[in-house]
Amino acid sequence: MSSPALPRAPRQWTRRGTIAAAVVICVVLHVIAFESTEFKPALLVDGAQGMGRFLAEAFPPDLNWEKVLKPSLEATLVTLWIGLLGTTLSIPTALLLAALASETTSPHPVVYQAARAVLSFFRAVPDVVFALIFVTAVGLGPFAGVLALICHNTGVMGKLWAEAMEESDQGPVQALASAGASKLQQTFHASIPLVVPQFVGLLLYRFDVNVRSSLVLGLVGAGGVGLLINQAIKSFQFDQMLTHIIVVLVLIVVVDQASALIRRRLA
Repeated sequence: MSSPALPRAPRQWTRRGTIAAAVVICVVLHVIAFESTEFKPALLVDGAQGMGRFLAEAFPPDLNWEKVLKPSLEATLVTLWIGLLGTTLSIPTALLLAALASETTSPHPVVYQAARAVLSFFRAVPDVVFALIFVTAVGLGPFAGVLALICHNTGVMGKLWAEAMEESDQGPVQALASAGASKLQQTFHASIPLVVPQFVGLLLYRFDVNVRSSLVLGLVGAGGVGLLINQAIKSFQFDQMLTHIIVVLVLIVVVDQASALIRRRLA
């Protein structure tokens, strides 16, 4: 006579055990992270006096037109142009790699994997690292910043566009394929036209990001207002630094509003 089967543990307890284990692991990881990064909020309290002195030296901002405000506006426009060119000049390469890295448009699995690898490389290397590389190659200035953004933005936009093409409706593509159209014709007459609104939306998003990134690139010598901010900090001219930051803030707000307006018109 066979022994009766043991009752199974309720799934609720299994789920609770999984959640409890996840919480414990999360807590342990945070403890390790706090120790490794020397995260000590008490140091902020100890440094409050220094922060107060810093803010006192930064206010009011230096609004001298010839020495501060005019150079700041000119450098901020350079920052805008770096972000613009870094976005638009990466479109052809990003579009080509996106078509090769999409399962629905890639001509061969080997080409698909190679294109994915190239996009991963461009995306994995930060734009600041690209800027440092190009600064050593072409010298200090905005040209290095543009080249850095082109490389990094190609990887990001290429991946986003490839995923957009994979998620699009494949009905028109299959209709062209059944009519005898080549893979290239399917791509340019069906796959890409179907995702143009997504392409434009992602492009505007990346433009917003690249304008902010071009500010950081200036800190490593790639031109723009970031270079002026770096110089003001190093020379302890915090009132000039604040002026540059205010000008950048106005630029970011204008770019955000313009991008939002264009996205609403396209929706």
